[in-house]
This record gives sequence, C-alpha cells and structure tokens, in this order.
Amino acid sequence: MQGKLYIVGTPIGNLGDMSPRAVDTLRTVDFIAAEDTRVTLKLLNHFDIHTPMLSAHAHNEQRRGQQIVARLLAGESCALVTDAGMPCISDPGGLVVQAAAEAGIEVVSIPGPSAVVAALSVTGLDAARFCFEGFLSTAKSPRRAHLDSLKQERRTMVFYEAPHKLRRTLDDLLETLGDRRIALCRELTKRHEEVLRMTLSEAVDYYADTAPRGEYVLVVEGAPEQMAEPMSEAAAVDYARQLLCEGMSPAEAAKRTARDTGVARGVIYRGLVDKQES
Repeated sequence: MQGKLYIVGTPIGNLGDMSPRAVDTLRTVDFIAAEDTRVTLKLLNHFDIHTPMLSAHAHNEQRRGQQIVARLLAGESCALVTDAGMPCISDPGGLVVQAAAEAGIEVVSIPGPSAVVAALSVTGLDAARFCFEGFLSTAKSPRRAHLDSLKQERRTMVFYEAPHKLRRTLDDLLETLGDRRIALCRELTKRHEEVLRMTLSEAVDYYADTAPRGEYVLVVEGAPEQMAEPMSEAAAVDYARQLLCEGMSPAEAAKRTARDTGVARGVIYRGLVDKQES
C-alpha cells in the first residue's frame, strides 16, 4: 500500500499559530522532508516531536523528490515542510509534489499560516481579487519585464522582499507603476510586527532615512480604471508644467501628476528638468 505525502503549513513567526492537525501529522508520519532541518528541529523540539528528517531544499529538490517518491511507493508516509508558511509558495516543494502526483501518490494539504493572506487581511486594500508576484528577480532585464507586465494590472499585487533589497524595489515600483497606495507588512506575527500604509513615493522617502529591518510583504494597489488608456508621457509632463506655474516645485509637481495620471514620477520629473534645461 502506498504512503501519502502531506504538505504541512508551519508558523511564519508565532509558534501559537501551529494547528493541532499539523502537530499530529508531523508526529505520526514516517519521516519529514524539511527545507532546513536545523530550523525545523526547533519547531519539533517545541512540540516534543521526534520524527526523523531529511533535507529537501532548492538545491537538491529534484534528486530528493525521487528518493521521497520511492519511499512513499514502498508504503511510508512523509510530511513536507519549509522554514515558514506553506510549502511551494515562493518556497521549495513544488518539484516533490509534482513527482509524487506523477507517480500516482495521494498528496494531502494540511493548511497553515501564509504571509500572503496574512498581509492582505490587514492592509485595507481590495482583497477580493489579487495576484501574488513573489520575489522580483535581481537581474535587470527579467525584473524590468516583470514590472512592465504589471503596469495595467487591476488586481491588488503582493510581493515578497528582503530588507537589503527593499529600497531598490520601492524605487522600481514607483518608477514603473506610478504613485500607488502600498502597505508594507514587516515581520508578520513576530514580536516586531509592523504594518505601514502609505503611497509608494512616501515609502521611498521614508526608507531613505529609515533602515529596512526584517522580511517584508508588499501589498500594492492595482491600476485604477482610468489607466486602461493611460495619459502619454508628453501629456503628463505638460500637466506637471501647469502645476509648476501654480507654484509647485518640480518634485511636488511630478509626485502629484504621477498620482493623477499613473505615469511614473521619475519619467515626469526628468521631462520637467529636460524642458527647463532646454
């Protein structure tokens, strides 16, 4: 008789979020496949669980998946966990699940905490429809292509980001999407949990003087309906020049125009400066 593969959600910070069903599953399976056995060992020790583990992370997942499938076919049961949250969601696990499914093995979800929905629930932004975009690439070309593809995205967008990359990501989001509302959810469920609600331009200014700390979930407002046919860059610069005539500084005019038109603030500002110089 074949075993089963259990996909087990684990806390993203607060151990009190571990479900009784998840604890029971980890205690009763034959073995646990963990992203980092050192991290999972702390969880197991907390709940007095002594199930043997093996590693299944991004660098060995394909090879390890075949080993796990062989054991499942032999009748053993396995719980797959990552360091935090639900496996396969911007975490390892997808290749193991794919291999198990192709072998005809039953795959069972033991739902648990997810930073995506935890963040969405506290932002105040529209959560009826959303898209999860995960981590942006650090390579310039795919990163730009990814962001460009989201310019007209009407749904609320969710990104993950590490603290040392946050400033660049905020700059790129503002440059590409224009000045949208954003909620920056930091260290969710942990001691220093914080949710900041502001605009992208305000976030850029805030983190120019504030060091990012902890892991972030960024929830960004989707494109407004009027952006289906966005104003041209030239028209947006002309709009900003009218604001200059009303007494605004170039920076203030660019920020206001980006908010009103959806054209990126950096594009507008450069257009204003270029025209002033010419």
